[in-house]
Amino acid sequence: MKTTPNRRHVLGGLAASVAAPAILTSSRAYAQTPTIKVGHVSPRTGPLAGFAEADDFVLEGIQAALSGGVENNGKSYNIEIISKDSQSNPNRAAEVAADLILGDEVDIMVAASTPDTTNPVSDQAEINEVPCITTDCPWQPYFFGRNGNPAEGFDFTYHFFWGLEDVIGNFLDLWGSSGAAKNIGGLFPNDADGNAWGDPELGFPKPLAEAGFALTDPGRYQPLNDDFSNYIAAFKEAGCEIITGNMIPPDFATFWAQAAQQDFRPKVVTIGKALLFPSVIESLGDRGDGLTSEIWWSPNHPFNSSLTGDSAGDLANGYTAATGRPWTQPIGFKHALFEVVKDVVSRAADLDDPMAIVDAIKATNMSTIVGGVNFGAGPVPNVTKTPLVAGQWQKSGDAMELVITNNAAAPNIPVGGELKLLS
Repeated sequence: MKTTPNRRHVLGGLAASVAAPAILTSSRAYAQTPTIKVGHVSPRTGPLAGFAEADDFVLEGIQAALSGGVENNGKSYNIEIISKDSQSNPNRAAEVAADLILGDEVDIMVAASTPDTTNPVSDQAEINEVPCITTDCPWQPYFFGRNGNPAEGFDFTYHFFWGLEDVIGNFLDLWGSSGAAKNIGGLFPNDADGNAWGDPELGFPKPLAEAGFALTDPGRYQPLNDDFSNYIAAFKEAGCEIITGNMIPPDFATFWAQAAQQDFRPKVVTIGKALLFPSVIESLGDRGDGLTSEIWWSPNHPFNSSLTGDSAGDLANGYTAATGRPWTQPIGFKHALFEVVKDVVSRAADLDDPMAIVDAIKATNMSTIVGGVNFGAGPVPNVTKTPLVAGQWQKSGDAMELVITNNAAAPNIPVGGELKLLS
């Protein structure tokens, strides 16, 4: 008979430290009704909240699409989604993941939005032996940030997204077509993303040097930094015409305001993470026009949902119609998470057995609204990649539009315009 774990014992040490994730030593009790519980962790509040802006819309759509249940071995199962806020804090992400696993007794964990969310949630799922699927984080900070070994991989945790090699390739393609001098200034924070992007071997420095670019990297700054003067001075001295890095929105806003104050005018600014969201670009006013970024997903991506049949354009337009706000990139990946969940639930040999669910995840090979998800494809165990392009925020009437300008890495995703220089 399956028994309930001692949550007081397990969670007691978690408040003090999340370095040792909560351990589930006995199997979870299952309700008599055929319901699969899915735990969902996302940064609804805090500096990463832009990633979760569309959560309510996506979850409502998923629950409507799954309202008739999911068929498995001739039996219909309800899907119950329990969503919790990480508050953009990795310690909090670990805490709510443990609560979902030990308190709510979820059958599957899902999470998204930078390694500050995906990694602590995945660590909790791995040690508690709960199947877990994550996205919205380059695979290197996800895999190597969790001390993953490519010869072994993980047992319970799986991830789909693009990698640093993809964003580097897209940025190089974008910069090569810009005509700007090959002097680049790097802005890399002292966090999981920044340390991965700035890593001498796995990150930007090596491929930039091989492509003939000179990188000025003044070192890691602390997130929520209030003074980038030393960085700006170093970039001006080195004659940097291109700026790149990976920043949270408040940090980029601070840097960009100080760059204007100190008369630093690069020709191309290509920043990961911060420049993904329309709300951030709108807050910058006219100085948002011409900024560039990676593009994971857009209304023009040629993919459809396996759940609803909707195209990427249908999903994006549905969000705008429902909220009055412009589409945002995480919509597609949040939706795709649950496409994979539904597919896994329908195929698992025994939904009462976590290892059977893991086996179904491992065997996933499907088309989603963000492209193919095939965990047998690598590049390392537990990981599969999705396509990536790059583009620019350009003024269209009274609004800013994110336009795909470079698609060399994924020519099936159409280009919508040409790159223009900032100055």
